[in-house]
Amino acid sequence: MGLILLEALGAGLVLILIVWWTMFSGRKKGELHEEDETADDNESSRQGRPPEG
Repeated sequence: MGLILLEALGAGLVLILIVWWTMFSGRKKGELHEEDETADDNESSRQGRPPEG
């Protein structure tokens, strides 16, 4: 019984290691944001508002 629990713990640790590796092994500064996406977000947030000025 102890051997089965030890094997399950080892498999869980390997799973956590794989998930950790795939999540944080990409870009060093995280995901890059596209400038086009932020421009679209700004335009959509301005819809429905009167023009400033």
